[in-house]
Amino acid sequence: MLRPTLLLALGCLALAGPPAGPARPTGFTAAGATAQLDLERRFDAQLDPGLLKDWMQRLTAHPHHVGSPWNKANVDWLVGQFQAWGFQTRVETFQVLFPTPKLRVLELLGPSPFKAALEEPEVPGDRTSGQGAEQLPPYNAYSIDGDVTGELVYANEGLPRDYEALAVRGIDVKGRIVLVRYGGSWRGIKPKVAAEHGALGCIIYSDPAQDGYTQGEVWPKGGWRSAKAVQRGSVMDIPLYPGDPLTPGVAAVDGAKRLPLAEAATLTRIPVLPISYADAQPLLEALAGPMAPEGWRGALPIPYHLGPGPARVHLAVSFDWSLKPVRDVIAVLPGADPEGAWIIRGQHQDAWVNGAADPVSGLVAELAEARSVGMLVKGGFRPQRTLVYAVWDGEEAGLLGSTEWVELHQADLLIKTAIYINSDFNTRGFLFAEGSPSLERMVGEVADDVMDPERGISLWERTRASLIIDASPDQARQAKDSKALRLEALGSGSDYSAFLQHAGIASLNLGFSGEEKYGQYHSSYDSFDHYLRFGDPGFKYGVALAKVGGRVTLRFAQAQRLPFALGPAADRIHAFLEDLQKDLDGMRKDSKDHDQALQERWGLLAADPEEAYVAPLPKGPVPFLNFAPLQNAVERLQKAAQSFDEALAAAEAAPGGLSPAKARALETRLRTFERSLTSPDGLPGRPWYVHEIYAPGRYTGYGPKTLPAVREAIEARDWPLAETQVVVVARTLDNATKALVEARAVLE
Repeated sequence: MLRPTLLLALGCLALAGPPAGPARPTGFTAAGATAQLDLERRFDAQLDPGLLKDWMQRLTAHPHHVGSPWNKANVDWLVGQFQAWGFQTRVETFQVLFPTPKLRVLELLGPSPFKAALEEPEVPGDRTSGQGAEQLPPYNAYSIDGDVTGELVYANEGLPRDYEALAVRGIDVKGRIVLVRYGGSWRGIKPKVAAEHGALGCIIYSDPAQDGYTQGEVWPKGGWRSAKAVQRGSVMDIPLYPGDPLTPGVAAVDGAKRLPLAEAATLTRIPVLPISYADAQPLLEALAGPMAPEGWRGALPIPYHLGPGPARVHLAVSFDWSLKPVRDVIAVLPGADPEGAWIIRGQHQDAWVNGAADPVSGLVAELAEARSVGMLVKGGFRPQRTLVYAVWDGEEAGLLGSTEWVELHQADLLIKTAIYINSDFNTRGFLFAEGSPSLERMVGEVADDVMDPERGISLWERTRASLIIDASPDQARQAKDSKALRLEALGSGSDYSAFLQHAGIASLNLGFSGEEKYGQYHSSYDSFDHYLRFGDPGFKYGVALAKVGGRVTLRFAQAQRLPFALGPAADRIHAFLEDLQKDLDGMRKDSKDHDQALQERWGLLAADPEEAYVAPLPKGPVPFLNFAPLQNAVERLQKAAQSFDEALAAAEAAPGGLSPAKARALETRLRTFERSLTSPDGLPGRPWYVHEIYAPGRYTGYGPKTLPAVREAIEARDWPLAETQVVVVARTLDNATKALVEARAVLE
């Protein structure tokens, strides 16, 4: 249930009624806009929530992880659907490293022995939860094999700051096994940081404070995670590179040179295993030592101690390290213009188990889009530009299918692709949109045009209301002052990563969430039965996602010129630079305060004399960096973007509008603008990531880092590298400025 204040705010917005009518879409002439809006009305008329329900039931009938029989059956079924809708459809197969478990053991050896169940029982009312013989059991893919025994230490969320807090309390995890809880960052960061601190192994559990009984009734009475449910997931070091660990940067096809397993850099260095909170509670109860800080304590009815010991645990895992097939379904609808850009729409179909919410909820929306487009084609419509609908495999393991496909086709993609449009998880709630800032204006127009299916107001109005009520004070202030949707930055965690961060293709990630009762992420209970009760029971938001994704796809396909807006892109980069400078100033103040506290011994004097206290190391001064090259480059980019936007607006407003010849000449430059924000050498230590504006953080995983080369050098306190990267990024932005100047010249 929504909080009463949010209900009131949304109710007031609903009284205002829908907007007077959709605005003229970016990139269209007046006549073209009229035809486009009529096309979208006909597109909407083909959407049927009953079909989404039927498709989900079929796709989730059995577990469909990489290499499973139902995964292959789903691929065959998807091919048949796309072909029936008129698409030229093929399957592209890659052979990738995908480990599956052979041995999983977790035992508490003392003070009281306990053996973890490591299983999820069948649940009455969940018809697929008993398919144990077909399921992958709870495990973390790309954990190394290992058999370790040691004292246990509780390390909260297992992030760098948590180990700093342990060190102050005199607790060292070297030679020990750490128990951490989900949350705070992507799961793959947790064993990475544990290994960096010398731990022997890592155990990850789901605390009920995150998605269990503190949120509401647990499954099957309610939607939240029950005591024996486990979050599976990959722990591949995706911030280094995603995709097949044995073929970094090249496609995993026959004849590809593969690394020896021992040289695969994205595997963990220590064994890892996920467990339920039922299995975690005896381990936590067996710990002694100081109490965990208040913010580390979860919702289990026990005291949370840190250790080390007296709990000793034995952890053993081993895997089948054979190659498995990843099958991508590629459905193409050729455009009327053979030289026009490709518009690529993608979503994955593989799941850890049955995967109703993640990913099939988003997949059925994409299928609804493709079917509706196919019906339009049968009625005489033909897209101007080529549409590519992709269904990826192997996303859950580490973006396998999409990454290998981009690596295989990168040469063509760099020349031809204008945009990649992604979706994934989808439930009731509010529109979220993340992506390249050049897409912001167009996505905002779509969010103004599509109505929320339950409130009857535009998606943007409802999302804005939620930000005003529920977001941070800064976000709420921005939402109150804003009249347009703002796209969030893209990090990683879904199939857009290879397109944006490796190929430099403008990308967008779309979906709905926020009102689901969903505690079944990556468990065997993410089922059709669960989704019907707690995800999107009427598939109204599945249809809403189809409307949003369909409009973005069709507007890019049909616009006279590609509907990018480059001014917002330059302005956002300026904002990223300002944020970075503010963060550096904050870092300088924090370091000064930290070192003063050490010098004055305030931490020691304030510590409890009955508890251990080890003074942290000094941080040292933070210098003033020379940002001038980057500041000047950003200013040049903003001026060039403003000049281009003004020239484009004048050309489109002139009698006769933008000529076909100029529109065609402009197309190549618009669709390759995002490429100008990449550097051929990639990020320091991470050459697979070439985008200089966005990347997943080394220690955030899914979370984005903006201006990552400079930002992460600063965070690592590598001041010479930071100043070097300021110059590198400035040079990249000057390339983008040059691209804008050349684009403007087309309009003269």
